[in-house]
Amino acid sequence: MSVLIFIIILSVLVFVHEMGHFIAAKRAGVRVDEFGIGFPPRVATLFEKAGTKFTLNWIPFGGFVKIFGENPSQLSISDINSFQNKSKKWQAIILAAGVVFNFLLAWVLISAGFLIGMPYSTENELGARVKNPELMVVNVLPQSPASRAGLKSGDVIREIKRSNAVLEQLNPVSVSEFINQFGDKIILNIKRNEISESFEIMPSESIIDGKFALGISMDEVGTLRLPLHLAPWHGMKTSVSLLAETVKGLGILLLDAVRGRGDLSQITGPVGIVGIVSNASTLGFIYILTLSAFISINLAVINLLPFPSLDGGRILFVIIEAIKGSPINPRVFNWANTLGFALLILLMIIITVRDIGNLF
Repeated sequence: MSVLIFIIILSVLVFVHEMGHFIAAKRAGVRVDEFGIGFPPRVATLFEKAGTKFTLNWIPFGGFVKIFGENPSQLSISDINSFQNKSKKWQAIILAAGVVFNFLLAWVLISAGFLIGMPYSTENELGARVKNPELMVVNVLPQSPASRAGLKSGDVIREIKRSNAVLEQLNPVSVSEFINQFGDKIILNIKRNEISESFEIMPSESIIDGKFALGISMDEVGTLRLPLHLAPWHGMKTSVSLLAETVKGLGILLLDAVRGRGDLSQITGPVGIVGIVSNASTLGFIYILTLSAFISINLAVINLLPFPSLDGGRILFVIIEAIKGSPINPRVFNWANTLGFALLILLMIIITVRDIGNLF
């Protein structure tokens, strides 16, 4: 089921991304030869409209658009409907439209989440509006006592005690102090998917210097539901905040890579995302909705990287062509994109192998 949910999420995100390219190309007057639902081989041509074939394909991962003249080798001076014969401004808009649509999708999903009822921290801006807050485990460090015991993100802490004491007031600060107080075995009673479970965990001093800890992050999380006139505004603010944090995180990752301190453990591939989707699906539909928004923003940011075969790389080529006043040699264009695509596939294989290894 988790794999199916992941395929559906990925398909929607890719479809929306390609729809952005399609709409922008049509607005610019560029000929779009095909809009494919899924990837080839082709099942059937559904219909044809305004010179575009709408096709159904066998591989169910989103879709694609074939924009005439996007490859410089297709340049035809006499064809005004070619991508290459449009202004550099329109070329950049067409290439960036997929990223913009991914961000807009995230905005819509998060806004819908606020309308339905979004998990929300009492520490955030609208914390006073949160209903029924509970102390939730929001992160579990790998190889920590909590991880080895089987705690998971999303677990709600209902009671924490040791052999001779029970903590009366549950909040992140009091729980941390209670764990650190004596450093002896802790008994956690939690709620997971409406089922109560109990864990005995021995804190460790190896996580935080000079303190006993279990290796978890906690937050008081409840449900925030906003009216129709507020949900889109706060959906936009949340989307922009997620975008900024994603850019910051990716920037730090790339800077560390340049410095020779890159850590691939911070990157998750399809196999790892399936695991994340599995955890989200057990928590409910709203968690899948917010996860989809987060992945959509990540796809938008990654696609804007100035790397060949990504939208950002193509936009970089457009900028170079605008500066030099002439098209890039088609051989250079094709060589750069082929190499870039090969490197991305290699990186994906490495990450996927690591993710599979982490399952065992």
